[in-house]
Amino acid sequence: MEHQDLLAGFVRLHILHHAAESDLYGQWMIEELGRHGYKLSAGTLYPMLHAMERRGYLTSRTERAGRSQRRIYRATPLGVEAMTVARERMQELFHEVLPKSDSV
Repeated sequence: MEHQDLLAGFVRLHILHHAAESDLYGQWMIEELGRHGYKLSAGTLYPMLHAMERRGYLTSRTERAGRSQRRIYRATPLGVEAMTVARERMQELFHEVLPKSDSV
């Protein structure tokens, strides 16, 4: 992923947004991020998910998916709170960063 160090924060927020809305699993998240132009491998995403879980933003459980196991992630109350704070900060940043439309 080009500019990975800068965009990693956006990826984490994207993960947290979806995890606050519903359960997710890694492969689905890789595909969802791909629809938004992010190209992440499992080797990049899974350490990110595990770190977010260690920090208390996500919780996970294991479910059987056919013959294999799938780890399902969901936002914790701390994760939902963090997403609320992030939305406020994003709105402030977007007002500063995005170009203003010209009034006619």
